[in-house]
Amino acid sequence: MGLLPMGMDILPPSDDYVFKAILTHPDAKPALMDLISAVIGRTVVDVQIRNTELPAGNVDEKNERLDVNCVIDDNSQVDVEMQGSRLEGLDGGNDSFINKSVYYLTDLHSSQKSKGIKYIDLARTYQITFSAHDIFERAEYITEASLRTQAGIQVSDQINMIVIELNKLGDVLKKPVGEMTSLEMWSAFLGYAADPQQRKLINDVLEKEEAIGMAGTVLAEISKDEHERAKFLSRRKFETDMISNLLTAEERGRREGLEQGLEQGLEQGRLNGKIEIVQNMKKSGMPAETIALLTKLSIEDIDKI
Repeated sequence: MGLLPMGMDILPPSDDYVFKAILTHPDAKPALMDLISAVIGRTVVDVQIRNTELPAGNVDEKNERLDVNCVIDDNSQVDVEMQGSRLEGLDGGNDSFINKSVYYLTDLHSSQKSKGIKYIDLARTYQITFSAHDIFERAEYITEASLRTQAGIQVSDQINMIVIELNKLGDVLKKPVGEMTSLEMWSAFLGYAADPQQRKLINDVLEKEEAIGMAGTVLAEISKDEHERAKFLSRRKFETDMISNLLTAEERGRREGLEQGLEQGLEQGRLNGKIEIVQNMKKSGMPAETIALLTKLSIEDIDKI
């Protein structure tokens, strides 16, 4: 497997666009199987990528777009996500991220065909999320959740949420590669492949683990592809510009409100600024989930604009 050149500018796998491009690449099937195996703790011998967009149950519901939606050899459904940007709740916490993950997990689980199938034969569903930001207030970088009693006894293994926080790999990165688990090596690759200071460690991982080496080869190809780099940089610039425009619009709204001298005017001015930005975002084809993340508006409000 090819290594990542020491002086090469590598696109970050912690970006959801790059993450998806790697794992859905035609040559990356063994890598995807190995990644899922490392997370769920058993060897996966087959995987099939499915439509990444779940159809809404009715016209009043939003469509969900998954990063890597797949089914593995025992018919378990697996959604593999990269949360590259921070998704905060109104109080600054991570309730929005957790609620979004639970919603996607349960909706994916209930989307499987059930007509003529006994409930006991329904497939398991896994929501696997790698996050570039801290989610939980705990030192461990892996958090696993399923339906359990207050005493911790598992009620069902039908729905499973697994979150890997890449920011918490400090001690892992100090280990010799030969002492790392498969999941630790995958996490190091996804979190730090673009970091020049960790390039030697990542190359050691690519040499040690063949499947991650395949992902590394795909990443190097994408990073060298001028068209792919242009799409990545254009997407980053667009999001940065939208955030800047949003902040400018909010500030303009504040000033309009202050000039009117009324709290109502302040709120209306801020709302007018957000409406303008949301309209531009929707015209550009940006997903509603991303608009909600940037504007702090609800999906319902965005759909009305």
